[in-house]
Amino acid sequence: MNVKTRPAELPGVSASVLTLKAELDAQSMQALGTLVLAGRDVRVMAGRDAIWVIVRRDGLGGVAFRAAHTPGGATGIKTRVDRAGTSLTVTMDSAQGHHSLQIATHETTLPTLRFTSKLVPAAPLLIAFQPRDVYPLGLGDDPLVAVGEVAAAQRGLNSGLIFFHLDEPAFGSVLYFQNLTAMNDYFVATKTTPDTAVGGVWPELGYLPPTPAQTGTPAVDPLPADQEVTMSDAIIVFHDAAARDEQDSGLRFLQMQGAAYRLLDLPRTEYRDWVTRSETTIRDLDTAPEATISHYGHRYFHPYTATEYPDIMVQMSLLSAIRNYADWAGKPVPLADEIEAGLGKFHDTKLKTMRRYLPNVGKDKDKTAVDSWYLYHPLLNLGHLAVDGDAKARRLFIGSLDFAIRAAKHFDYAWPIQFKVTDFSVIVEARNDDGLGQTDVGGLYAYVMLQAFQLTDDKRYLDEARNAIDAARGMRFELNYQANLTAWGAAACMRLWRVTNEGYYLRQSYVYLASFFHNCAIWESRIKGAAQYSNFLGVTCLHDGPYMAIYECFDSFAAFERYLKDSGPDLDPAARMLISEYCKYALYRAWFYYPDALPEALLADEQRNGHIDRKRSFPLEDMYHDGQPAGQVGQEIYGAGAAMVFASRTCHDIDGAPFRMFCDHFVMTMERNAATSVSFRLDGGDGCLASVSLIRTGRRELPGFVVETATGDRVRAHHTSADRIDFHVPASGGVTIRWKEDAA
Repeated sequence: MNVKTRPAELPGVSASVLTLKAELDAQSMQALGTLVLAGRDVRVMAGRDAIWVIVRRDGLGGVAFRAAHTPGGATGIKTRVDRAGTSLTVTMDSAQGHHSLQIATHETTLPTLRFTSKLVPAAPLLIAFQPRDVYPLGLGDDPLVAVGEVAAAQRGLNSGLIFFHLDEPAFGSVLYFQNLTAMNDYFVATKTTPDTAVGGVWPELGYLPPTPAQTGTPAVDPLPADQEVTMSDAIIVFHDAAARDEQDSGLRFLQMQGAAYRLLDLPRTEYRDWVTRSETTIRDLDTAPEATISHYGHRYFHPYTATEYPDIMVQMSLLSAIRNYADWAGKPVPLADEIEAGLGKFHDTKLKTMRRYLPNVGKDKDKTAVDSWYLYHPLLNLGHLAVDGDAKARRLFIGSLDFAIRAAKHFDYAWPIQFKVTDFSVIVEARNDDGLGQTDVGGLYAYVMLQAFQLTDDKRYLDEARNAIDAARGMRFELNYQANLTAWGAAACMRLWRVTNEGYYLRQSYVYLASFFHNCAIWESRIKGAAQYSNFLGVTCLHDGPYMAIYECFDSFAAFERYLKDSGPDLDPAARMLISEYCKYALYRAWFYYPDALPEALLADEQRNGHIDRKRSFPLEDMYHDGQPAGQVGQEIYGAGAAMVFASRTCHDIDGAPFRMFCDHFVMTMERNAATSVSFRLDGGDGCLASVSLIRTGRRELPGFVVETATGDRVRAHHTSADRIDFHVPASGGVTIRWKEDAA
């Protein structure tokens, strides 16, 4: 990635490239129609084995898109263009069956093209191979002389996208986004998955439809005859210029991905009772024998059910979440005091740092070894508590900072995967053969330093935060190592911008966000078991991780709350929308990590760590877009704070009212206007929807409600029951709720 491909450097080209070149040279394609798109010439053409959409800029090259694959040629072609010249429908037949193709242009935020190709097979159809569908064109419509660069492509089962720019000629930037949700019927019928389906080698890019492995006895799983199936649903977003630098590239990626996102049919969400889930989780943490173990007169939590040694990250993750929930509920949770009482045994008075394990950890563990992020994430949660006024947390936090800084300087702000805390010797250097370590730890470290600066006003910590963020320059889309660390890096950049007023840090936050959303799956899989749970907008836990993980899910949610609350009107609208939508879907999707929310048949029979107890309100670590059994890694104790993090950020009690308000967007301000009226402001994506639920909290019946937007529009409830009323309101702007005072 990020290396320009020049004609002399092409490793070779396929017959598909040469066939396209020959047809363009001969000008032998049949014109079917033209469309209008912001200064671009858009022509729909019938070739010998495909319908093409060719987008050109006068004198600046173009891109050819294979919109429909018609081996043997298309017959009986019929076209219809709408009056505005922005939509063209093509129907035709081929040896495969009957094709329908819808092509449309949009000019809302950025120039966008969408083509949706559907097929009704003439017979049970085995798909052995179909070529990719994106070809940059150089001068004279020649794909062999196009010079450009691929900045990002699909990773695993994340979003099916490729982000590239064509530089010679200067066509500009292109984001190709394949709406994989639309192809679920194809994946299910052919028993395939779209793993790294969008990518390619310049100049042959785009979507490679997955096919069964071609062996001596290939799989026989056809598309059924006479049933329409979507073969492609591509959204292509254009920008006139290539990115100047990584910050420009990050922002452009977010803006173009935001434009594509707005064209999707989004999955619905439902209210989740995170308060009850929190209470159940706290009870299970306190009473389940498989959750804790005693050492030194204190109780400590296992990372997984009845297994693994207690470590500091687990204790701090739970303590921070429980304290958040106790503050929200306005009542103490004694379990938090128990956790805090045992923290001192993790503190190494000689090294002056928090150690990963207790001093008596078993000999099967290297007590001196620590993953880089494990050094800093417990400090992050100590910092949260210290900022909130916890004196013990402050002592442990401040007392660990010098060691944290020494480690950062020793590694020159580029941390390995694992090292020894005693002498900083490296145990594992890199995550794979790219030589990169934990690339986003610097962002986490920067946030910890900013907490220290907030507590002490010591400029040394501010300088350290700067050093760490500055050291990540040039990482581009390789910045993400672990999703939640990347999210905290974005939050650190936003906080640095607020503290320093230097626009560089706001722009650098977009680099972190782009890397995060590159690792998101913006599609809803219905493959195998995935059909029974939501997976839309799930982020894979690691840069190359095969699964979505609950810890990264809720910790990213918490980081994005900080990011948005530190932001302001200067935040790019696409970035604001994508973050808000991620958090909205996290609240819905995360429910399925709890084993009691899944059919038992979907749970893995064996776990790498511990066992699964469906009666315990502890989440599973792992869920899969390809429908593999969930919980193969184990059932997390250390992720049990998820419910409390979600509840404390989304549920709002209103003094004296017989209800509680839930909102799946962060409430930026709330004001009690009168005894029976409250107003609040949301700052999500323009044109998006937020869900607001009013939940009965006592024996009194729910009153009658009037919900109005800032413009005075009254909002109707879309769900009503004795215990809850649900509304959809604009995700950006003010909302007022009024209720009747004489409710029984």
